Amino acid sequence: MCRLVGYLGEAILLDSIVSQPEHSLIVQGYKPQEMQEALLNADGFGLGWYHTQKETAPFTYKNIQPIWNDINLKSLGRYIESNCILGHVRSATPGQAIDLSNCQPFNYKNLLFIHNGYIDKFRFTLYKPIRDYLQKLPYLLIKGNTDSEHIFALLINEIIERINCDFKEALHGILMVLTEIAQENKVRFLANTIITDGHQLVASRFAQGAIPPTLYWLKNSPKFPKSVIVASEPLFVDDWQKVPEQSIIKVSKNLDIEIYQI
Repeated sequence: MCRLVGYLGEAILLDSIVSQPEHSLIVQGYKPQEMQEALLNADGFGLGWYHTQKETAPFTYKNIQPIWNDINLKSLGRYIESNCILGHVRSATPGQAIDLSNCQPFNYKNLLFIHNGYIDKFRFTLYKPIRDYLQKLPYLLIKGNTDSEHIFALLINEIIERINCDFKEALHGILMVLTEIAQENKVRFLANTIITDGHQLVASRFAQGAIPPTLYWLKNSPKFPKSVIVASEPLFVDDWQKVPEQSIIKVSKNLDIEIYQI
């Protein structure tokens, strides 16, 4: 299990969500309040963001240290700003290596992706069925051994296969694929995810055979006007809304919010 956060709106410093709030991403690393299947997130972390003025591939910063031990993060957080940010702190599933290839966000071209959850006994259950389902390109893009990166590969596979596919359709499509093969193999999985291209956020709160992890959204907070935040746990006291179980939330470039029940 992990904790994740996504931000879309007016440009802010990374520090604004990583360390400044009373329940920031750093605090959620060592003191999560709503994580059910682990105690803390000490197995690495990652941040992803986009340039505020240029259309470029996104930037990432990852470390296998616990997020609270990274001595560079404070300086980076006070310097880098973006209007679209993803953050992730990791609690590694037993048996999965703690190395940079397994740290999130994962990226492909202009896309960033993070996942909170797991596929039960992944290596012995859905590892091969997922790989068998993939086209050559998504298959070759896999660098690590996590269930999370394989879910991202499924997403890339779906986007490649669909013409003019939007992220909501692609995310819904892979959740249905995962559900089908999980039911065939009698496996449970948890799939809270966020995908972005720097202009929109699409997130899921979903599980098969279990209760999905917590996920919240907040729009136009006085602390973050003209923005939407999606997070595993509220970063600070405000009018956070729970994302319904078995649903997808889509945040458009104009910060319009749509929620789709799956």
